[in-house]
Amino acid sequence: MGDSTDAWVGSAYLFVQSTSENILLPSLYGNPEQKPQVFKAFKLAFADSTGSLNGVDMLKVHCSDPHLIVQLKFCNQGNCRRFLRSYREGALRDSLQRHLSLSLATTRPVRVQMELKTGAGKLDSMLLEEERCVECISQDKPNRLRDEEITKLEESLRNLSCQGGNGSIMSPTIQSPSLDSSPPPCSSLKSLSSLPQGDTFIFQGQSFANRKITLDDHQKFAKLVSKKWKQVGRSLQASCRALRDPTIDNLAMEYEREGLYEQAYQMLRKFIDSEGKKATIQRLVTALEENGLISLAEELLGIHPNEMAV
Repeated sequence: MGDSTDAWVGSAYLFVQSTSENILLPSLYGNPEQKPQVFKAFKLAFADSTGSLNGVDMLKVHCSDPHLIVQLKFCNQGNCRRFLRSYREGALRDSLQRHLSLSLATTRPVRVQMELKTGAGKLDSMLLEEERCVECISQDKPNRLRDEEITKLEESLRNLSCQGGNGSIMSPTIQSPSLDSSPPPCSSLKSLSSLPQGDTFIFQGQSFANRKITLDDHQKFAKLVSKKWKQVGRSLQASCRALRDPTIDNLAMEYEREGLYEQAYQMLRKFIDSEGKKATIQRLVTALEENGLISLAEELLGIHPNEMAV
């Protein structure tokens, strides 16, 4: 099966809303007792759509009434195409409805409606243009690591699947839509670090302008990042020559007397001075997310923890 695209990666957001009376998915997912059941339904539906339990990775689930917003990561172009075809043909929706009804043990069927989005906008209007959809997903690189909560739910699901008797989980009925054995190679796409100012990016399901880092951003970062400035600097150094080792350690020693604020300020200043127009807020937010500094990212973007796109 000729998918030799191990380095291929992309991201998308799936917006899901229940249209069944008295079923509100954010409320169900917010309930600790029902959250694992909702998660299981999504996991099995995604397995149906790609033909594999590992076909698509769930990075985070956002509750934004009336939607559940699932951030998806694709590491294989073939699985991405299978997912798109399943979504386009309605098979993903049907599978999720079935699994939700079974997992929640409801007497009435659960009905949902969906939207698929990337930073480029809604994909629903271009679903017949598969190559264009794949390119949009590829351009929208994942902006976070898998959420710790998702990891725990994955582990819980794996533990249940190993149990016998009434605690067992039935293996999903895997549907494998036909797929060309050799999908066209992915187009040459610009990396996140080369995005020009004016593009947008997705953070917690909401679209933001990929602007340059401002002086206010700079000062807030230095004030709030505290001891984690080094970790953020190392996340940035992968795409910034000016921060390659031993630069970060040298900054720590040079500004040790001035304290953490000045150390963090000088690190980000070096990044901005080196990268110029490429020193965008998206790159900084991505580095913050990689190091668990979500509240600081929200502060820089001017949003509250529960404020998400619908």
